[in-house]
Amino acid sequence: MRPFDYVEPETLDEALALVAEDPEDSLVMAGGTSLVILMKQDLIRPARVIGLRKLSQLRAIDAADGLRLGALATHGALARSAAVRAHAAALARTFAAVATVRIREQATLGGNLAHADPAQDPPVTLLAMDATAVAMSKARARRIPLEALFVDVFETSLEPDELLLRVEVPPLPAGARGTFHKFLPTTRDDYATVAVAAVVAADANGLCTHARIALGGAGPVPLRAREAERSLLGRRLDDGAIREASALAAAATDPIADLRGSVAYKRAMAGVWTARALREVA
Repeated sequence: MRPFDYVEPETLDEALALVAEDPEDSLVMAGGTSLVILMKQDLIRPARVIGLRKLSQLRAIDAADGLRLGALATHGALARSAAVRAHAAALARTFAAVATVRIREQATLGGNLAHADPAQDPPVTLLAMDATAVAMSKARARRIPLEALFVDVFETSLEPDELLLRVEVPPLPAGARGTFHKFLPTTRDDYATVAVAAVVAADANGLCTHARIALGGAGPVPLRAREAERSLLGRRLDDGAIREASALAAAATDPIADLRGSVAYKRAMAGVWTARALREVA
């Protein structure tokens, strides 16, 4: 690992000022589970690393008109949070499914999203729940719909001088049901071949009024299967509707071939696991 300067701001204002001083040659570290590996592999070479672990306010998990999840909250804390479980058990299960216990107790939500690995689990369920990221620089604050946060593999729309402060998850529609599934061909701590989250609500007649389907590991970014979602609206979630939506979800994918599967295999698995998720919420 190459030498670098390390600083730990005491306050958020100090952190924003440090980032603004030299945004191009500074990297922000939350849990460090991904960043340290990249530095050891000499894939990134920061002149300065700004550690955020003293900013305790960014660990807050609040139930306020939905959920507000601090960027420094760990996956383990989010999985155990009563507020997260009360909002959506599927979201708590998603955080509990990340990697291993050691990683979950160190890795943070903000680090996960800023790393922008398309095979990560939390973005999938957060996309299906219409989450929004809140970012801030020394000069401004802005809200970023989560779908607009991810630009490409390991690339986000965050500006170099911005910090990710929190993620906001709005209340789910009345009666909505959600689920998260990931297909693991090897060990439970591996990246998924494909992951699917679905959130569906229906009216008193059983007709679908709200549908969200999100996929991970199925393209260069986590994605929403919008055509599949639209195909369910106004219909009962019977076998025919689920088959059609699953085929549309598979068609929406643009997977990358790797050790976990070929392009064709991943696309097929996206359809299979979308169908399983929809049958569960139906």
